[in-house]
Amino acid sequence: MRPVFTKLATLAAVGMMAFAGAQPSQANTPAQPVRAAAADGPAYFVMTDITQEQFVIKLTKSEDIDHARELVAGETTDRPHVLARIVKRPAPYNPGWSYHAKPETTQFFNEAIEVCDSTIPYAEDHLDEAGGAFLPGLVWCDWTSRLVREVPAS
Repeated sequence: MRPVFTKLATLAAVGMMAFAGAQPSQANTPAQPVRAAAADGPAYFVMTDITQEQFVIKLTKSEDIDHARELVAGETTDRPHVLARIVKRPAPYNPGWSYHAKPETTQFFNEAIEVCDSTIPYAEDHLDEAGGAFLPGLVWCDWTSRLVREVPAS
């Protein structure tokens, strides 16, 4: 039964990533001011969660960078939480942690399924289990995550 549950949980997590990435139709939304595109290159943001630990994410897609800057500036409260596939090795921009969020999979969400929820330190403490029943497919969606500031690229 456990292999069936693991496969179902993995499928659900992958489906959530696809669903979270879908954007609503613009046909029925009011016109929004045109914003300058994000500068070329990645941007880095500090996120925290209910534990108050800090974790740095790297964003590479201009629309995600723009959204992150809007969140930090308080210009929006839409999709405030971070969802990504994790990589089980440290990244130079995220010191103190044995894992990082894979930049090309990082996105934002309002609500997500429970199977991918974990706080920053809990994911660290159970990293050896990630990818199985814990964080299937290495999909991580900290329900209490929020961006607190942008950090300069090094």
